[in-house]
Amino acid sequence: MLLSMTGFGEARRQKACVAVGAEVRTVNSRFFKLSVRSSEGYNALEPRVEQAVRGRIRRGTVQVNLRIDRPPRADDFRINEQVLGHYRRQLGALEREWGAAETVTLAVLLSLPGVVQEQPPDAIPLEHDWPIIEEALAAAIDSLEQMRRDEGRAMAADLAANCRQVAESLAKIEARASLVAQDYAARLTERLQRSLAELDVVLDPAAVVLDPAAVVLDPAAVVREVALFAERADISEEIIRLRSHQEQFEAILAGPESAGRKLEFVSQEMLREANTIGSKANDVEIAQQVIEIKSAVERIREMLQNVE
Repeated sequence: MLLSMTGFGEARRQKACVAVGAEVRTVNSRFFKLSVRSSEGYNALEPRVEQAVRGRIRRGTVQVNLRIDRPPRADDFRINEQVLGHYRRQLGALEREWGAAETVTLAVLLSLPGVVQEQPPDAIPLEHDWPIIEEALAAAIDSLEQMRRDEGRAMAADLAANCRQVAESLAKIEARASLVAQDYAARLTERLQRSLAELDVVLDPAAVVLDPAAVVLDPAAVVREVALFAERADISEEIIRLRSHQEQFEAILAGPESAGRKLEFVSQEMLREANTIGSKANDVEIAQQVIEIKSAVERIREMLQNVE
């Protein structure tokens, strides 16, 4: 089952007085890279978030956004008695100095800066809130994976089509490979006969030579040249290896896991064998099929950049 590295998932969960919104985005990358953004006070949960994400996503750049809303509790605020007493003493001194009859109420004092202080973020009960955060995160990853599976199926179909193109072109190369030496021998013989006739050289030693000054060329030399050419142009091993890689690619593609790195390696080996065939074959028809194979493999490698 192929998985795309690009996707998006979101989920919301609420329990008691905590509401959580989770978003997970992934884009293609050669390695795993995680970025986490969360509401103030929840940064300490990042190692747990990373552990949860790594258990589900193995490759790609992952962005996790967590929005945690919880209404303030009574324990979240404290009255700073020192600051309150300081305000009260200063106001009392002013009242006596000015002879003011009005007294400042406690409500006014509580509204002054620094009297009521909010507890620092590290006082948030992370252990209490983590289960609902984990549930929202898991649901967002479920949604993300569904999108990645849907896109992965479409990519798998395209990869399979390109792999079939490789197999078809390889079959044509194999059929043509057995005729390359024969065609070379025919072309070489024709060129020699045409060229040597102008120089009064006879290619066949069994031929009747009327002119005693004529030169006879041993056809064994032609046979040796053709044999050397056939040895240099022999691509049977490359065909076997390329077919093995192509079949291995199809097997991995049909496997139960998404193995983008394995497929990348196999496609690289397919391209290597195709280049070797093209350089050794020395034949126009084979060269055309090599171009088709290389084009298909390049399309495969480009698409694999987005496969987990």
